[in-house]
Amino acid sequence: MDIKQRITEANEEVVRRLTSGLPVLVDIAPAGEVIPGMEGKMITHSGPPIEWSRMCGAQQGSVIGSVIYEGWAETPEDARALLDGGEIHLEPNHSHSTVGPMAGTISPSAPVWVVENRTFGNRAFCRQVEPRQQFGDYSPDALDGLRRWRDLFAPTLREALLHLGGVELDPIIIQALQMGDELHNRHSASSSLFANQMAIGIAKAGVPLDRALPTLGHLAGHNLLFLGLAMAAGKAITDPARGVESSSVVIAMCRNGTEFGIQVSGLGDEWFVAPAPVVEGLYLPGFTSSDAGLDMGDSAITETVGWGGFALGGAPGILALVGGTPEDALGYTREMRGITTAKHPTHRMPALGFEGTSVGIDIRKVVQTDVSPIIDTAIAHREAGHPIIGAGMVRAPMECFKGALRAFGRRYTP
Repeated sequence: MDIKQRITEANEEVVRRLTSGLPVLVDIAPAGEVIPGMEGKMITHSGPPIEWSRMCGAQQGSVIGSVIYEGWAETPEDARALLDGGEIHLEPNHSHSTVGPMAGTISPSAPVWVVENRTFGNRAFCRQVEPRQQFGDYSPDALDGLRRWRDLFAPTLREALLHLGGVELDPIIIQALQMGDELHNRHSASSSLFANQMAIGIAKAGVPLDRALPTLGHLAGHNLLFLGLAMAAGKAITDPARGVESSSVVIAMCRNGTEFGIQVSGLGDEWFVAPAPVVEGLYLPGFTSSDAGLDMGDSAITETVGWGGFALGGAPGILALVGGTPEDALGYTREMRGITTAKHPTHRMPALGFEGTSVGIDIRKVVQTDVSPIIDTAIAHREAGHPIIGAGMVRAPMECFKGALRAFGRRYTP
């Protein structure tokens, strides 16, 4: 069999795995109890591997917040001293079957979503989504938000979830795509659909009102609630597609505010990195592009499985957040057809004639067409200590795909 045929068959196998995954939310538990390899004073973070000294301002701020939240330090200055001295172990989320939004920081006592891929039996994890600490804000109010999630919302939702016996996520994903979500930055439908199921679980579990009512309020008022679930689902879907010999399909895209990195199924765990790009977008009042840090977060796992920017044409409501026109959105979605391997059989978009979303980013097609994946994303401040400042659109750096293709050629070309 020639190399082209081997690649074709390998990519077909990867797509089969990507499109047959069945993510189910099975638990909400402290990270230290469920994430493989998390032990001691460890904090995981978004993006490819990076040392503390090279982290961007927002990611450093988020790590500082996690150190204080865990009680390992009382002040930002004490936290920095521990980190400067190497006393806190830092590792990328992707090395632990995990993803995290923006800075992506996860520490041992932080409750995470636990999603199981029922088709293949693997599990993936993601922290909750909130607008402050994950963007680098380590103020008392930001950390109180983490504590409220740990002490109230997560235990209540866990009780309800275990009473329900888990929640299948694919039916929510399918319906949400048909209701105008793109499953990266627009989760109006998916969050509502999930909240409905959890409200029933809270009622059936007989949760006392002093915990039930504030948790129901949290569910009702959190339009991005489902993002953490979508990210964990995306990670659970992509992990079984790793390690397929001869496959040129991307199975991870992420960024840490310093570097953007990708991994390819047929190239093992090697990261192919380039400088993180600038996000073009809209800013909250009081902020401009001069305040912005570079692109950050593991949330591009959603584009890796065909959502987010790849489904933008079916979610014009997101444009109020990221900018652009409905014509632009349709153009982005159609453009992604040219760099992917297949259309998803059940994740469909009404605005595009109920066509399936594009899945299986092929590094060969990206380089050949000079079209890189489009991602819709939030924007963090370039300095530590700030919450979200905006949102917009960004392209994955072409250098990542060129580097991966060169490595692919060295490995597979006789």
